[in-house]
Amino acid sequence: MNVFKNKIAWVVGASSGIGKEMAIQLARNGAKVVLSSRKKEQLDEVLMLLGRKEDHFILPLDLENSSNFEDLAKQVVDKYGHIDFLFNNGGLSQRSNASDTPLEVDRRIMEINYFGNIALTKAVLPYMQKQGSGHLVIISSIAGKFGFFLRSAYSASKHALHGFYESVMLEEEKNNIHVTIACPGKINTNISVNALNSKGNSHGKMDHNQETGMSAEECVKQLLTAVEKNKKEVLIGNKEIKAVTLKRFFPKLFWKIIKKQSAT
Repeated sequence: MNVFKNKIAWVVGASSGIGKEMAIQLARNGAKVVLSSRKKEQLDEVLMLLGRKEDHFILPLDLENSSNFEDLAKQVVDKYGHIDFLFNNGGLSQRSNASDTPLEVDRRIMEINYFGNIALTKAVLPYMQKQGSGHLVIISSIAGKFGFFLRSAYSASKHALHGFYESVMLEEEKNNIHVTIACPGKINTNISVNALNSKGNSHGKMDHNQETGMSAEECVKQLLTAVEKNKKEVLIGNKEIKAVTLKRFFPKLFWKIIKKQSAT
C-alpha cells in the first residue's frame, strides 16, 4: 500500500540534498509536495523535476525567522484543505571546536535546527489535531545520539529534537498523529560544505565522510520505508550507525573507538 498517494507532504529544506530527494521520491509516489527552503530559485529547479507541476506548491521559508510560520501553515491548508505529512528536514551543521566557537554561532545553530524546527511543527499541529491525523517526520542525525568532534552545537541541537519529539510522540498519539525521527549518518550531500566554522562562515569543503557516504537517494528510500511502517526512529547509513548500538551496550568500547574516528 502506498501511503503517500494523493497525500499532502510538506518538505522543508527541499532545495538540495536529502530534502530535494525527498520531494522527488514523494512526488514519484503520488504525493502533492509543498517545497520549502530559503532558496526560491533552487525550489523552482526542483519543481521542474517532479512532474505534475500543478499538484505541487513552492512556499519559501526561513527557519531562522519563524514569525510567519502560522501564516505559511494556513496557506498550505487554504490551498489543499489539510496537511498529511510534515518532513522537517532543514538545518545547518558545524565544523568547529566548542572552545573556539562564539556563543552567537551556537545560538544561530540552535535557532535554525531546533527552534525553527519546532516552531513549524507548532504551526502545523493544530491542523493535524483538528483533522485527527498526521505524521511528523523529523530529520535528526547520528550526532543526535552521541557527541562528536567539531559538532558541539550541532549535536546539541539534534539531541534537543529527540527530547521534544519523543514528548510529542506520547502526547499526540491520542490524536492519531505519528512521529518518525530519522538519524542519518554519513550521507553524500553538501551538509559539510554549508556547515558553519568558528567565525560563523561556511566551512566550504566537502568532507571525506560525506563524499564517501550513502547516496541521498538510498537514504530517502530507507526513510520513506520507515515512515510507511510508522517507525518511531530509524538509523540510516553504513557501518557508522553501528556506533549507536555500541554506545548503548558497550560504552567503554564505544569511547575507545569513537575518539579515533576522523572528524571530517
